[in-house]
Amino acid sequence: MKTQIEHARDGIATQQMEAVARTENINIDTLISRISNGSIVIMTRGNNRGNNKNKKGNISVGIGKGLSTKVNVNLGTSTLKIDPAEEIKKARIAQMYGTDTITDLSMGGNISHIRKSVMENTTLPITTVPIYQAAAEKGLGNINCDDFIRNLKQQAGEGISSFVLHCIDRKTLGIMKKEKRIMGVVSKGGSITSAYMMLNDCENPFVSNFEEVLEILRQHDIVLSLGNTMRSGCIHDKRDKAQIAEIKQNVKLAKIANDAGIQVIIEGMGGHVSADMIAEYVRFHKKQSDHPLFVAGPLPTDVAVGYDHIAGSIGASLASGAGADYLCYITPSEHLGLPCPEQVREGLIAFKIAAHIGDSIKYGPDERDRSLAKKRANLDWEGQMKYAIDSGRARELSPKEGPCTMCGDFCAIKIMREFR
Repeated sequence: MKTQIEHARDGIATQQMEAVARTENINIDTLISRISNGSIVIMTRGNNRGNNKNKKGNISVGIGKGLSTKVNVNLGTSTLKIDPAEEIKKARIAQMYGTDTITDLSMGGNISHIRKSVMENTTLPITTVPIYQAAAEKGLGNINCDDFIRNLKQQAGEGISSFVLHCIDRKTLGIMKKEKRIMGVVSKGGSITSAYMMLNDCENPFVSNFEEVLEILRQHDIVLSLGNTMRSGCIHDKRDKAQIAEIKQNVKLAKIANDAGIQVIIEGMGGHVSADMIAEYVRFHKKQSDHPLFVAGPLPTDVAVGYDHIAGSIGASLASGAGADYLCYITPSEHLGLPCPEQVREGLIAFKIAAHIGDSIKYGPDERDRSLAKKRANLDWEGQMKYAIDSGRARELSPKEGPCTMCGDFCAIKIMREFR
């Protein structure tokens, strides 16, 4: 089976490309060209790949240059909280309120069963961090390279859309040890991978076995998401030599993967970045590589605990406006615990707003804003709901007709309409 990037290099428009072109209103030849050069990827479920027609209503999502900014929702169990039914509810809410992709980060309970349930209750692309399951099931001190490969093969066969692999090498890890950070390494997948390397005094197994890893991904046309181990954990931990080394390593591996027929996303500049540096950091990433850029947050402050979804959405709007292609949402529970379903909704809506603002910076104001403004000018409350990002919340708060209770008889729109 040929992958999306291989079809694109042959000049063939797959069913998935055609679906993305319609959704994004982009010329199909432009889309094919950008998939071919790696600046756009298409994520889709395993049974929808190649040139097959979509099955069961599964959705193909385009991410990258010239496309709308996409939003990812994280969910999944931990070793301290295992409630599969709640994870299913989160997945349904995420799709209901418009996430583009879902990442299952489960590390507790029957992980394979939880992942299967999430997939059965959604039609969106699903991402995983395979090392999570390997570490959770075998223990950090007991896993070996065979466990990593076996886990990759298992999840690939289940129809996963994208794998996050943290591919730092020993050289970068050595640089990190010399850095004087407040927070150190805050990436869970990156810390597990680094700990394995240190415990076994070896190279990163994903790097030393990169050809075998790529072959697994190519067989199933899985998007490789190169993880961001060296991101900052607080705004006072500025970009350092370890981050630069990881960026260069990821760009190098991305080119190798593209040459092997695998689509690639580069994760970067996530975590915590002071507001004045966000745009500069994004532009730096984009100068190194035109691959789709995935950012977690970023959080432009450390003191918004309990409201990190708001702080993160501010950072995300700046990042998106500067050129980031793909945002990972943050919930009010960030740094505190697993989010409940309602917090998933809150975080998702905050980041959908951020993506919309970012797109208005990149591409200019959207017609949707104009349409809502016209309805607002006519005091057409129900008409406004059609264009609101969360029409359900807006409808709960709005009057049925006439001016709102904030202005009452002294509504500016109503007064000026009468005098005009």
